[in-house]
Amino acid sequence: MFTYSSNQFQEIINFMLKEAKRRGASDAVAEISEGQGLSVTVRKGEVETIEQSLDKQVGVTVFLGHRRGNASTSDFSQASLRATVEAAYHIAQHTAEDVCAGPAEKSLLEKHPLDLDLFHPWDLDSATAIEIARVSEGAAFAVSKQIKNSDGASVSAHHAHFMMGTSNGFMGGYPFSRHYISCAPIANEAGKRSRMQRDDWYSSSRIPKELADPASIGIYAAKRALSRLHARSLSTRRCPVIFEAPLAAGILGGLVQAVSGGALYRRSSFLLDSLGKQVLPKHISLHENPHFKAMTGSSPFDEEGVKTSARTVVDRGILQGYFLSTYSARKLGMETTGNAGGSHHLTLQSRKTPKGGLPALLKEMGTGLLVTELMGQGVNYVTGDYSRGAFGYWVENGEIQFPVEEVTIAGNLRDMLLDIQAIGSDTLIRGTKETGSILIGSMTIGGK
Repeated sequence: MFTYSSNQFQEIINFMLKEAKRRGASDAVAEISEGQGLSVTVRKGEVETIEQSLDKQVGVTVFLGHRRGNASTSDFSQASLRATVEAAYHIAQHTAEDVCAGPAEKSLLEKHPLDLDLFHPWDLDSATAIEIARVSEGAAFAVSKQIKNSDGASVSAHHAHFMMGTSNGFMGGYPFSRHYISCAPIANEAGKRSRMQRDDWYSSSRIPKELADPASIGIYAAKRALSRLHARSLSTRRCPVIFEAPLAAGILGGLVQAVSGGALYRRSSFLLDSLGKQVLPKHISLHENPHFKAMTGSSPFDEEGVKTSARTVVDRGILQGYFLSTYSARKLGMETTGNAGGSHHLTLQSRKTPKGGLPALLKEMGTGLLVTELMGQGVNYVTGDYSRGAFGYWVENGEIQFPVEEVTIAGNLRDMLLDIQAIGSDTLIRGTKETGSILIGSMTIGGK
């Protein structure tokens, strides 16, 4: 499937590391990757795009003491590799010293990387991908005559492999895959003035056989679009709010960003100096496990070669650890947590999880707003202030009454996190985050 073998990758990395040392580098890090992908979009039964991607790149970071320079190239010839190392070397010569710059300590590097089963090729050609997309979109159109339009259905398969090496002894890499099927139908509301509502759904996995049935994706997306018809606004009020599971993953992402090294050492986080303090209610814990087989958020080592390990980030509401790279850890006078490149697979768990999925969480809320879509970027991660446009459904006595549009929801992320009343059992994985819908006790709803 790939042009280059892992042995060839290793030879190229060794060549660059030796070249960096020959030029006088105190340390060096090199990484090489190659990938290929196919992506197809069908709209109203017609092929809209077919994209075939082939890419490769090698990069090197050269350290001259505490000076750092990096350069990259897509040309794997020895002349180009030498020139790339030379470019990185010259950049390092002219950068300012940074006492925190340098590769990860040798003692922290992964010596025997686990096989986490991250590579599952999908033997997918354009004709097959087009047919899958047509099936998904066709199923959406078949749900109702009110589904007359579509933003399209897409199918994507991506395969890649990489290897990284450091001058202090690390060498590791692996192949991986990512695939998805999505559908975005548009529902039409008949009346004096035609109004339309769009919604979407998708399924993603490293393993092709674990992708949801294409027709079921289209049908569910169509039902979501239809349920948005005849939406209205609300008057301004305070009330409980449920963030549907895909959006709950975003709320969790806000917590991760606030306790990540870059924000912390820059003093630009609303959760500064929060280690050992309560950041979530006592009924909630957050676990990170990089070693789940075949998961998107799994990795035996981080982007610096540091060994990853399972840990509890939040224990019964108390923050136990940050998300740190080698550099950010040094800036904070701490040790890396193996999170160069971001968080690994995170699972948000609560002792208050009503059985019965989202309907049970609606019953738990009673009266309030279920939010299923957010618009805009109104989140200030320095202060925690949160204000975004929203679409959702008004709920009374645990039952959805009508769709809601043209409203904003506002609060503060610190308060929102501490005010999580329950987490639904409708668990969903989006990227590196696994959570059910979350119920927040009270937020301000801005309407008419």
